[in-house]
Amino acid sequence: MHSDLSRRSFLRGSAVTTAGATMVNATSALLAEAETAESTSASGGPDAVPITLQVNGVARALRVEPRATLAEVLRGPLGLTGTKIGCDRGACGACTVLVDAQPVCSCMMLAIDVGARPVTTIEGLAQGDTLHPVQQAFIEHDALQCGYCTPGMLMSCAARLDRMPAADADDVRAAISGHVCRCGTYPHVVTATLAAAKVSRG
Repeated sequence: MHSDLSRRSFLRGSAVTTAGATMVNATSALLAEAETAESTSASGGPDAVPITLQVNGVARALRVEPRATLAEVLRGPLGLTGTKIGCDRGACGACTVLVDAQPVCSCMMLAIDVGARPVTTIEGLAQGDTLHPVQQAFIEHDALQCGYCTPGMLMSCAARLDRMPAADADDVRAAISGHVCRCGTYPHVVTATLAAAKVSRG
C-alpha cells in the first residue's frame, strides 16, 4: 500500500511537534516564575512597608519600598537633600552619612536595613547654630569649591576626629580615601581637618 508520508513531511511534522513542546515548556516556566513572584509579593514583596528611622536624633516614621536606598529615602520623603547622590554605586563617597557613628555610603544601604541604628546626616552635624569644628574649619581653610562632595567629606572627617582626636595628616587622608573630589581640594581638606582637631583638643 502506498503511503503519502514523505521524508519532507515527516521532518516538517517533527519540527512542529518539537517547537510545540518547547513553547509549552517555556510557558510552564513563565507560569512558575509568575507564581513565585506572586508568592513573594504576598509575603513581603515590593510594596511599601512601614519603618522608623532615627535621623539626627528624631524618630521619623514612614513607608518605603524595600528596594529604596537610605540615600533615596533621606533625600526624598525626609527632604534631607544635604546628602548628595553622585555615582550611586558606592564609589565616590558623596552620599556618606553616619550610621551608628560609622561612615557609610547611603546609596549602598537599604533603608529597611538600618533598623534602630541612629543616622546622622550633614544637617545634623551642627548643634543648633553652632557649627561642628570640622564645618567651621572647612570654611576658614577654603576646603570646598563646587561643594558637591563636601557633605560626604565632612561626615567622614568628623567621624575620624570623634574616634581619633589626635589624628594626623595620614589619618585624615585615610578617612577621605573613598571620596572623589573633581575640584581637587584634598590638601585644603586635610589642613582644615587638622585645624579642627586642634580646636577639639584645645
